[in-house]
Amino acid sequence: MAKKYKYKAFISYSHVDEKWASWLHKSLETYKVPKPIVGNETAMGEIPPRLAPVFRDRDELPSATNLGELLTESLRASATQIVICSPAAAQSRWVNEEILSYKRLGRSNRIFCLIVDGEPWASNKPGQEDRECFPHALRYEMGDDAALSEINAEPIAADARAEGDGKSNAKLKLISGMLGVGFDALKQREAHRRQQRLLVVATAAFIGMAITSGLAVTAYLARLEAEEQRRIAEIEAETAKQTTDFMVGLFEVSDPSEALGNTITAREILDKGAERIDEELADQPETQATLMDTMGTVYKSLGLYDAAAPLVAKSVERRRSIFGDDHLAVAQSLNNLGEVQALKAEYDAAEKNLRDALAVRRGLLGNQAPEIAETLIQLAYVLTEKGDYAAAEPLIRESLDIRRAVFGDTHAEVADSLEDLGLNVFDQGDFDQSIKLLRQAVAMRRETHGERHPDLFEAINNLAYVMDVAGNLEEAKALFLEALAMARRLYDEAHPAVATAMSNVAYVYHVQGEYDAAESTYEELIALQKSVLGERHPELATLLHNLAFLHYEKGDSGKAMALERDVLDMRREVLGERHPDVAQSLDAIALWSMEEGELETAELLLREAVEINIAVHGEDHPEVADSLTLLSSCLVAQERFDEAYEHAAAARRVLVSALPDGHWRAALAASAEGAALTGLQRFAEAEPLLVSSYTVLSNDPKAMISLVNVAGERLVSLYKVWGKPAKAAETLAMVNK
Repeated sequence: MAKKYKYKAFISYSHVDEKWASWLHKSLETYKVPKPIVGNETAMGEIPPRLAPVFRDRDELPSATNLGELLTESLRASATQIVICSPAAAQSRWVNEEILSYKRLGRSNRIFCLIVDGEPWASNKPGQEDRECFPHALRYEMGDDAALSEINAEPIAADARAEGDGKSNAKLKLISGMLGVGFDALKQREAHRRQQRLLVVATAAFIGMAITSGLAVTAYLARLEAEEQRRIAEIEAETAKQTTDFMVGLFEVSDPSEALGNTITAREILDKGAERIDEELADQPETQATLMDTMGTVYKSLGLYDAAAPLVAKSVERRRSIFGDDHLAVAQSLNNLGEVQALKAEYDAAEKNLRDALAVRRGLLGNQAPEIAETLIQLAYVLTEKGDYAAAEPLIRESLDIRRAVFGDTHAEVADSLEDLGLNVFDQGDFDQSIKLLRQAVAMRRETHGERHPDLFEAINNLAYVMDVAGNLEEAKALFLEALAMARRLYDEAHPAVATAMSNVAYVYHVQGEYDAAESTYEELIALQKSVLGERHPELATLLHNLAFLHYEKGDSGKAMALERDVLDMRREVLGERHPDVAQSLDAIALWSMEEGELETAELLLREAVEINIAVHGEDHPEVADSLTLLSSCLVAQERFDEAYEHAAAARRVLVSALPDGHWRAALAASAEGAALTGLQRFAEAEPLLVSSYTVLSNDPKAMISLVNVAGERLVSLYKVWGKPAKAAETLAMVNK
């Protein structure tokens, strides 16, 4: 901690939280920093022997004549700021001003939070706003103009409540941040120091006892300890020996004819091992459970989920029978089982096992261990696949906080959480923030992994996907092709990662009008995914959905409709009735139903899609807006112009706000709005909307030809009913070019 600061910390708090401030002030000023780390240099400066003095306004201000001046000077003289967070603090003008003043000193990274009541980010949850514990200035980053921006900050927080870190761990978390040292290391030193103090107390209490009795007890305890250590060592040695012997045996082929070809493959070795585990290790249950978990994880890494699941499930069963429910080995197997089940789209079972793993790990490790972050990310993935993006977000943010605290700002696991958070905010409609986070993740992957790594492949793929949706097709295409080349260097052609990369490239072919290349790639992938994932899986449904649209654009609407109905049935079966993918299929079927004149059927499907998307995303989301655009077009076709105008205007507002300027989805909503205004005979208002929408759609390769044609027809129709036949003829000639 830099010597230039007068105060080691400045405590900001609402006077409602006076007791907490008093406890924290005393706890910090009486804390003795462990001697082995005193004098070390960290990012926070040289570590001092004590954390005094600490500025607390109630104690420092009574004689002040200029409150504002003293506060500003005291903030400037403080190495860190600690904000006691509660609903009262969140409503306090002075707490907010103190945070702003400290941030304007360029020290946002030196602000730490102590949560004592309320909930972080509750202001973003309808009906829970009064539970917000973070003051406004904490929740947003400072902009270059020394004013708060609209970018969410990521406050570093310790939770002093019993259901959080608890007072003791929360205090140590704050101190570890103030000193710039790892929380785990500081906690271990504190535990060691506490044990030494207890030893001194125990010795003093027993001074009056006979020396011979003391020696006898000491010798007896030492003998017990030695026996226990020897027993543990024997178990560990035998487990290691059995594991080694078993793994070596996997590679022994006594008869060359046992191999299925001239050389034995890794898959054959794994299958052979899986068959032998139950038979040969029945008398070594710990080794058996370990190998089941390990080999199941290997199968999972190879994309062989059906082979992985039963092995990891047996590992959970064996470890529970050996250790009981509350053991880290059980939690590890539960976590691995949940991950495999998620990949198999068994989301309810996966969620249960991951929540069980999380509970065990929190109970045994506290809330700041890397294993906690691992399970949080897996659970967030399951919630995301179930369409509950809002519930997934705080889990991802917690994992990011944990990993930054444990590993620092640049680390592969920090990149994991950044990437997951980027995808989460994308799912919730914040494209700009998503691209920013995903670019950070890709850059960090390149720094930590080099230019060829599975995690870098996935990060590039995800960034490409978001860039594509945001309208930057050229950059997306370059990234997709880079990802495919990397996947083929990293994996066998049958690996799911290669399938994902091929699917994305097929999509690019599709969008750019290379239909034959796209169709052959889709069909190859569908056959491959059926062999790997089975006949009913969300990823298979996505491929079939894309193929259905390809058939439609090639002019085979009957084949497209039949295939999309199959996709809808699959998605309802696998994902449930209220999932955004179900709404996507409803939109597609409704679109094609409208073109066949089945307007009442289309309207029912679209209203269901709107209802699902609002339930999942809330009203102001691009997916809701897309469904409203289609519903508006359906209502225009039925000459119900008032309601059509209302829905189209709402859709355009959302899409213009969420998407880059000139995006084809916003143009489609503008076209529907212009058509409704035409029906309402508000021609002057309709014209600019219809002209601009046709211009955008006709120049965007991602806009389907049928939608471009509809936009052109609407513009021609406007001029006809407006009584401008020359303009109508001119526009018709332009559209027909």
